[in-house]
Amino acid sequence: MKVHEYQAKQIFAEFGVPVPKGRVARDADEARAIAQELGGKVVVKAQIHAGGRGKGGGVKLANSPEEAAQRFSEISGMQLVTHQTGPQGQRVKTVLIEEQMPIERELYLAVLIDGAAGRPVMMASAAGGMEIEEVAARTPEAIHRVTVDAVTGFQPHHARELAFALDLTGPLMKPATQLMSALYAAFVAKDASLAEINPLVVTSDGRVLALDAKMNFDDNALFRHPEVEALRDKDEEDPSEVEASEKGISNFIKLDGNIGCLVNGAGLAMATMDSIKFAGGEPANFLDIATANDVNKVVDALKIIARDPNVKAILVNIFGGMARVDVIAQGIIEAQRQMPTAIPVVARLAGTNVEEGERLIRESGLPVIRADDLGDAAKKAVEAARAA
Repeated sequence: MKVHEYQAKQIFAEFGVPVPKGRVARDADEARAIAQELGGKVVVKAQIHAGGRGKGGGVKLANSPEEAAQRFSEISGMQLVTHQTGPQGQRVKTVLIEEQMPIERELYLAVLIDGAAGRPVMMASAAGGMEIEEVAARTPEAIHRVTVDAVTGFQPHHARELAFALDLTGPLMKPATQLMSALYAAFVAKDASLAEINPLVVTSDGRVLALDAKMNFDDNALFRHPEVEALRDKDEEDPSEVEASEKGISNFIKLDGNIGCLVNGAGLAMATMDSIKFAGGEPANFLDIATANDVNKVVDALKIIARDPNVKAILVNIFGGMARVDVIAQGIIEAQRQMPTAIPVVARLAGTNVEEGERLIRESGLPVIRADDLGDAAKKAVEAARAA
């Protein structure tokens, strides 16, 4: 789960990470009043779940309360397009008004999980304000990292190592190391998967603070954090992914191709999409129903997939596990009867009660395309999508 910048900053501040003063404005008059409170010179920032807001025109300086109101009117309601939103952009519904800072240096700092090491890692770079992926590709030596033992936690020597690497020495050492420790504490306490500050700034008056903030959270840990789950903004998420989540369907991920994928297991989803690519096609999404021995869930899943106008064929790939093939078959049959648009369905079914599932499909009289193995299923799905 993601949250907005202003929400991430509220969490940061709770744990002692210094952030600029500011708050969300609901209209131009409130933007004017907030700017007046903050001394007149402010930054007006669009709040969406995507980076690159400044390049897209979603972050603007204002040097007076009147100008802040004008900038608010320009940003609020705009369709903000960045490299992370795609060409369709994202409508701005929330705007943050924040004090301008006398920036001297821009740095990068983040805590995330290193999947290979199975541990948290804190990363830092002097190349703040840039996309960290770009820095990693061009100058990987500019990224400094320390791996943290989850048992002993983030230690003072970790902070000092990164502070020296970023030339945060002398009077900057103490506030920098305190900020790093506070960031790690927030990351752990909230079960985050990412806590990022880009840029982390050093001001001309000697402060170190988070000018921007980003936090992502482990969905599987949200039951421990109702205060975090309450921050969820469903308007920022794909409607199909929200619907799948609300209906108890394990995972739905939207992609850019034209073949929908219904599978039981994330690993099988990867293999299915690889097979589609190998057969010359492009997956439009994948929906993992896990062990959904419920006809209605199968129907809901297929309806969500079919709702994507780009989907020209659906590949159902159920293999092994505890999922009952006869239940999946009943779901396919019922979904085809309910869906108004005839989208070709290719089914590769193997597992518990497969003979009964095969019989149900065969006797339904519906045009389900059968496949013997995954390679055959992928080939037939690509052919069906092209024909459609």
